[in-house]
Amino acid sequence: MRYLVGRADPNWGEVSASALLSGWAALAVGQTRARRLHSMNSMSRAKTRIVSLADVTLDSLSSVGGKNASLGEMIRELGAAGVRVPAGFALTTDAYHLHLREAGATDEILRHLAKLDVENLDALASTGREIRRRIASAPLPEDLVAEARAAYGDLSKRYGEDATDVAVRSSATAEDLPTASFAGQQETFLNVCGWHELDRAIRDCMASLFTDRAIVYRRKQGIDDRGVGLSVCVQKMIRSDLACAGVIFTLDTESGLRELVLVTGAWGLGESVVQGRVDPDEFWIHKETLRQGYRPIVRRELGDKRIRLVYGDARSVSEKRVSREDRSRFVLDDEEILQLARWAIAIEDHYSKRAGFETPMDIEWAKDGRSGDLFIVQARPETIHSQNRAPSVEIYRLRERGNIITTGKSVGSKIGSGSVRTIRTSAELGSFRDGEVLVAEMTDPDWQPVMARASALVTEHGGRTCHAAIVSREMGIPCVVGTGNALSMLRDGQLVTVSCAEGVEGRVYEGALGFDRQVVEPAALPTPPVPLMVNLANPDSAFQTAQLPSAGVGLMRVEFLVTNWIGIHPMALVHPDRVASADDRSEILHRTRHAPSPEAFFVDRMASGIAVIAAGFYPRPVIVRFSDFKTNEYADLIGGSAFEPEEANPMIGFRGASRYYNERYREGFALECRAVKQVRDEMGFKNVKVMIPFCRTLEEGRRVLDEMKQNGLQRGESELEVLVMAEIPNNVILAEEFSELFDGFSIGSNDLTQLVLGVDRDSQILSEVFDEQDPGVKRMISSLIDRAHKADRKVGICGQAPSDHPDFAAFLVEAGIDSISLIPDSLPGVLERLARR
Repeated sequence: MRYLVGRADPNWGEVSASALLSGWAALAVGQTRARRLHSMNSMSRAKTRIVSLADVTLDSLSSVGGKNASLGEMIRELGAAGVRVPAGFALTTDAYHLHLREAGATDEILRHLAKLDVENLDALASTGREIRRRIASAPLPEDLVAEARAAYGDLSKRYGEDATDVAVRSSATAEDLPTASFAGQQETFLNVCGWHELDRAIRDCMASLFTDRAIVYRRKQGIDDRGVGLSVCVQKMIRSDLACAGVIFTLDTESGLRELVLVTGAWGLGESVVQGRVDPDEFWIHKETLRQGYRPIVRRELGDKRIRLVYGDARSVSEKRVSREDRSRFVLDDEEILQLARWAIAIEDHYSKRAGFETPMDIEWAKDGRSGDLFIVQARPETIHSQNRAPSVEIYRLRERGNIITTGKSVGSKIGSGSVRTIRTSAELGSFRDGEVLVAEMTDPDWQPVMARASALVTEHGGRTCHAAIVSREMGIPCVVGTGNALSMLRDGQLVTVSCAEGVEGRVYEGALGFDRQVVEPAALPTPPVPLMVNLANPDSAFQTAQLPSAGVGLMRVEFLVTNWIGIHPMALVHPDRVASADDRSEILHRTRHAPSPEAFFVDRMASGIAVIAAGFYPRPVIVRFSDFKTNEYADLIGGSAFEPEEANPMIGFRGASRYYNERYREGFALECRAVKQVRDEMGFKNVKVMIPFCRTLEEGRRVLDEMKQNGLQRGESELEVLVMAEIPNNVILAEEFSELFDGFSIGSNDLTQLVLGVDRDSQILSEVFDEQDPGVKRMISSLIDRAHKADRKVGICGQAPSDHPDFAAFLVEAGIDSISLIPDSLPGVLERLARR
């Protein structure tokens, strides 16, 4: 063959006629006209068999199917917005039905299907094979051949070629709908060149309406085969084999958060991303601040991208290894990422306007390696999260931990367990048993009936937009993709737990671990008497947590970012020459190898972590506390021992505000300030506020504010608010004076209790004495609230106490607290308890 047979895109599915009218039809004409769509199009397409994509819109749905209708809509309506779509033409459903009629195949196909038992796999395979052979082997009608050859000739001339290369894809009249997506129903044919190959691809494409998986799906959905038609898309191929391609979603695929655009990409043709052959690069962009003119690429994740699909010497498609250099760099630069995001927003806005409701989109893009231009090659409604009008939030939590066998990218946020079943080829699917964990290099659309019976999926390759991820999301199955070693690390019969509930890293644990599942209905929760916020450290959980009914983030601890996202002492990045350990110097070089400088590595990583949380909660406030490591904790970081003194009591030693202006750390604090400034000024997240921890004296406060000013962060400028932690008795005693320096207070109940009672909070011997509800501690808190309010300053609390003690939360409300920040898991329970009082 001189063309590649591939699976259709991951959201090319089929649904009933009623779903059709509520899906693309609603997009096409609005709900008030949807009832008239079918009859109108039936009349207008009476003898139309070939039509240019430029001449169709969503109103042409019933004659050209969802895919072609969408391409034409974008060409006609979004060209003015700069959205580039390759030209092409469509063979309408009339052409499909004409081919079947002249081949005498229509009645024969229906007879075969009427007596087919789809549960009989042998019968299904033989019936499907015979139907496809019947359709593909019959010659196209002569007049249809003439029309199609003429259209192909015109397309070739448009691109200055005698016989241009095209992609041939299915566009069924019941696919690509907002209400359903069943991945890979029909076939895709790539790099088709010349009429002989195009003729063959068109017939094979028509035949693929009867793949085994499509037959089964229609039967299970109650779809009448007599009502299904197929249009064939013939579209100019973009030479992304010389560059890159990928997929865009106008929401976060795991949490469903609609304020984001997710762009994925890999080298070569985009099918490698769709099929899960590669682990692609991933980029998240915030919509609203992008609209405002900022550059909010909040996160970048470098994929492995080990192979690429390219044109071969004989104009075929082949798989090539990617060089180490190309694997270690992103496929897109920032300008290209932002351009694709702007196009994605324009597409979503247009389709939402036509539908009359918000319509998240699933989009494919490609970059031409010759011109360097970007193109949109497909757009369809996203089908999973878009159906959740008032979504519930599922919170899964492991009750225990085990040995981690392998890790990858988590899909969704669920947990599942079962016995491992490794599948290397389709021939092994018959051995799969209900409830097992399916482990494979990557999945195939033909595996979908088996995947539906799995308790979890684990693949060696693929990203969050690959086939396995799409299907597992739709089926509600936990899935970990891109492990790289699952087949070698997991064995048949081994009992494992697959967890996607711990952030973007999915983990496969040894054994069946216990876990809890909590369902929160945000709309059903009562209104709290005071704003409830959340404490957050890990950006990986931000998008899911942001959907809880909170007033924002009352405490974001950057220590998590320094430890887990950076891992290197800030001063070791400023002065790597002072690091004595050769191993540490080598590790610093390795971790920062892709960054412009070691300092930029720190700034970009911290900025990204802050931005992810700021984006998830936007426009709600996110209070970022500057670092508050103790000296012994800083020393544990890579290179840290060269910069940290030894202290007998680090808990009340060189920590918090005292570090920021001290020569031992002020250059490190400058990096923290640069990260915050990048988030606010370059990405546009003015909802980020900052907080100073462990500020002992007024003079310390003034010196820290001066350091911030020197590093581009001035209180009151560009809406910047600076708060101070109230965790030292002096903060309460001098509350009026601290109010002149800062915009508000946040009570750190752990440290305040420690210093009021004179108890080491980490001492097990004195654990019974350590009590946040001690009358002395409560009096301190009440006094602070009264004094701050008299100075027109607000007071919140971000300590652990209100999360653990409902009575303490009630006390805070009665004392007049302005906000309470809690660990996310405790928020629903505290909210309900406060509402009942």
